[in-house]
Amino acid sequence: MTMPQRPHGLEPLRDTIARHGLDARKALGQHFLLDPGITARIAALAGDLAGQHVVEVGPGPGGLTRALLDTKAASIIAVEVDPRAVAVITELAAHAPERLQIIEADAMRRDLTTLCPAPRQIIANLPYNVGTPLLVGWLRQASAWSRLTLMFQQEVAERICAAPGSDHYGRLGVLAQWTCRCGVMMHIPPGAFSPPPKVHSAVVGLIPHAQQPDAALFRAMEQVTAAAFGQRRKMLRGALKSIGGEALLAEAGIEGSRRAETLEIADFDRLARLHARRSAAVA
Repeated sequence: MTMPQRPHGLEPLRDTIARHGLDARKALGQHFLLDPGITARIAALAGDLAGQHVVEVGPGPGGLTRALLDTKAASIIAVEVDPRAVAVITELAAHAPERLQIIEADAMRRDLTTLCPAPRQIIANLPYNVGTPLLVGWLRQASAWSRLTLMFQQEVAERICAAPGSDHYGRLGVLAQWTCRCGVMMHIPPGAFSPPPKVHSAVVGLIPHAQQPDAALFRAMEQVTAAAFGQRRKMLRGALKSIGGEALLAEAGIEGSRRAETLEIADFDRLARLHARRSAAVA
């Protein structure tokens, strides 16, 4: 397979930003990553992209987009809500019209699986203010994705990958690790961004498990984890009272005096399956 032709003759990203007046806006959670060495590393973390269709959310001025065009990805679909950035990526698409498409849309309101055929991946430097809800939405449809390579605030990345009993272990980590194999793949300091955020960032790789829960089971897991971690100081018999409490725990073989952060993913899986079965029985 020959390497796809990358765009040539592109001006430096800082010049593009200046020409379009594309200042990063706090309301949109924007922090632009301009270092081509870092963006190339992020693209490489996604593995061999040959034949893969890549969705990039929040491309901004297109630093990561340029790096993705240097890979063997079959296509790149950039989803951007900021019309100023849409204009920038539209210019970039003119250099590679057969591979790069820009969609002006809010990724929170769009089913990204409809934008391209499988096999598909998401690779993105996510806006800080919507990274977590975006991820949970994509986990609900994890079977549709071959991989997700996503940048978050470091604290969020640690929550996604946290082990039971650790300070960062919570609902997000359970949902992510229940559906995917997760790992922090790269740490990025504030100075790599323009403007520099007040926190460090990290890239997380998520590879969906071969077997995925159906929609009803995923809803049950969301309800179980919301109740369990919603009152972390409570014993599980009290925290889960609204969804069956003692009876649910007894059936799952879990001591009611334990707290949510002590449970393994397999424990939450048992609770979710029991809760889903009970909910279906009374529906």
